[in-house]
Amino acid sequence: MRKIYVFDTTLRDGEQSPGVNLNTREKVEIAYQLEKLGIDRMEAGFPAASPGDLAAVNAVARAVKNVTLIGLSRSRESDIDAVREALQGAQDPCIHLFLATSPIHRQHKLRMEKAQVLETAQAAIRYAKKYFSKLEFSLEDAGRTERDFMAEMVAMAIREGANVVNIPDTVGYLNPSEYGAIFKFLKDTVPDIEKVQLSAHCHNDLGMATANTLAAIQNGADQIEGTINGIGERAGNTAIEEVALALETRSEFFDAKTSLVLSEISRTSRLVSRLTGMVVPGNKAIVGANAFAHESGIHQDGMLKEKTTYEIMTPETIGLKESKLVLGKHSGRHAFRDKLRDLGYDLLEEELNAAFTKFKDLADKKKEVSDEDILALLEEKLLDTPEVFSLQTIYVTYGNEATPSATITIKGPEPQPIVAVAEGNGSVDAIYNAIDQATREEVTLGDYSIKAVSRGKDAQGEVHVVLSQGEVAAQGRGLSTDILEASARAYLNALNKLLEKRKTYTKRDHANL
Repeated sequence: MRKIYVFDTTLRDGEQSPGVNLNTREKVEIAYQLEKLGIDRMEAGFPAASPGDLAAVNAVARAVKNVTLIGLSRSRESDIDAVREALQGAQDPCIHLFLATSPIHRQHKLRMEKAQVLETAQAAIRYAKKYFSKLEFSLEDAGRTERDFMAEMVAMAIREGANVVNIPDTVGYLNPSEYGAIFKFLKDTVPDIEKVQLSAHCHNDLGMATANTLAAIQNGADQIEGTINGIGERAGNTAIEEVALALETRSEFFDAKTSLVLSEISRTSRLVSRLTGMVVPGNKAIVGANAFAHESGIHQDGMLKEKTTYEIMTPETIGLKESKLVLGKHSGRHAFRDKLRDLGYDLLEEELNAAFTKFKDLADKKKEVSDEDILALLEEKLLDTPEVFSLQTIYVTYGNEATPSATITIKGPEPQPIVAVAEGNGSVDAIYNAIDQATREEVTLGDYSIKAVSRGKDAQGEVHVVLSQGEVAAQGRGLSTDILEASARAYLNALNKLLEKRKTYTKRDHANL
């Protein structure tokens, strides 16, 4: 069975999703999990984009060991030099060069003729090959590029020593038959095409990214590029988990498979969702909350008689547990530890004690504590943002004919707690005005979203916010059975991160003086 290599760009193309801004620690945490998932190649970022991204790519390069580590570069010597610096310390470095080739990009973006595009790409590949033994070249917007020019560019890349040539559908314009035909055309017409691997990189603007990627595989693609949960610019990228499970479930049809550790898919999806703040829709294929849920009476009847009537794959395949063991306020530490191990966590005694205390507090508020509740609680507790400000008490008054007000007590840097009272357009606005008053920090709320992390009327609510202060921005997350409390905790969590980031910016500014 043919192996399909997986090129993950969650940390690069995925991070370009509007509103996503991963710090170095978060990038490294995701990188470690992608390594566990069995990704073959990992694009850690675009080093020339900023000093921060260069440093983050370098941190990832030094952290992961069992994966090819890739940095993105335009066809410019300065970009290539930035990738060289960023990938110092990588066990298996690779550079990913790109240049647009379609008529619309040549005319409006590059303002180049075909010959200039060819010469620019050729010079960039030659320069990069002085420093990198592994090189991937991408024809940006290949899907809208003339066939003859595309073949000429691919042939040049092969002659100059590229190892992988990527044929991206950059704007998600093509349909599966069109995209698959491109790979067949290149396989049939380009000299020495067997010397390189052909890669498929698809965007989901028309909802066909996964279908197009599978069509490319059927027509000879050796590598697929995508992101976890399908995040990325505009409508996102190919969702890696969808391609992997399609090949696994329909192996007799595709006669190809990845080498991913499929049981790590669910955990990887949750981690990426948590750190990016991008909620996975319930009906999302493979990793959505409803992917293995059945409500229809007819479906339930079929499932009770034979699971394969309505499930073409099992939840265990992606690392989910069918067990519904319920923990509650009468559960002891031993049962709690066993449940954590079952969920894949082996905590130190100090971490266990802290998590158990939080669990007991939650169990007093809920009749049943689900696996999702425990995972959300753990993920919140294990975050290590320094707490300059922490919530002690919150009191909100609201009436449909009265102005909402909030009274907040916050523990700050000083010994005495800070109490603030404020009004607002709604309860959340009043809470946030009170926090601003108590902390004396002027911030801008860029995003606010709510989701339930478990089911039922007593489900825990998770609030995600994005705060900014000048050029510094930070994401925050709050968790509680009371959505107003969760809102306050998310705001303070983001504010604490913002203050920590501000220190970094201040140190950098002083260093540049």
